Amino acid sequence: MENMFKTWLVSFVRLFFPCRCAVCGNALQEGEEGICMKCNMDIPRTNFHLHADNIVERMFWGKIPLVRASSFFYYRKGSDFRNIPHLLKYGGRQDLGKTMGRFMTAELLPVDFFRDIDVILPVPLHPRKQKSRGYNQSECIARGISDVTGISVDTSSLSRKKHTGTQTRKSAYERWVNVDGIFCLHCPERFAGKHVLIVDDVLTTGATITACADAFKDVEGVRFSILTLAVADS
Repeated sequence: MENMFKTWLVSFVRLFFPCRCAVCGNALQEGEEGICMKCNMDIPRTNFHLHADNIVERMFWGKIPLVRASSFFYYRKGSDFRNIPHLLKYGGRQDLGKTMGRFMTAELLPVDFFRDIDVILPVPLHPRKQKSRGYNQSECIARGISDVTGISVDTSSLSRKKHTGTQTRKSAYERWVNVDGIFCLHCPERFAGKHVLIVDDVLTTGATITACADAFKDVEGVRFSILTLAVADS
């Protein structure tokens, strides 16, 4: 009886306040979450997880001890799918981060993308920025990944010790300078020999993720895999 009431209540609320697709804005139907089925099918997927030595992996060659890397979809100028990371980052849509994290994880599981990974590490925000925003968008994605894989999320071992401006309008060189040495690793001994998955929202030059990995430079045997929700596509 209680479950029937909850179902009726949700249906009643949706009748007057329908949840809408983050991409096209249409009302979501029963069973749809975050984005509608049509937009889900139309996501400009990279499918990098199906290809070794893909573009994202090559971005980190020679910079970090990399195992594998991928991004879920292309972040293109003028595309409605840019709404997803935008709403997640600036629109307070923490739920969208977890939903997209689950979606992309379900597609990467069949190729064993998460094999041997010990811990998920979302790229941290500076405390001031996280307090202002109320949450870390990369952590939301990481939580969605954890929901499906069962791999734990670590939000305390790596911190951002320097508050930097947005990377959005910076050149590639300026992006690298902006994040150089900004992360601090606590209890590094815990990561000896571990396989760490670094998670972020949008990948552009790889500067921020490389800076994260650089904080582990004195940790023996640590390895990294990289996963981002989107990758900039010029």
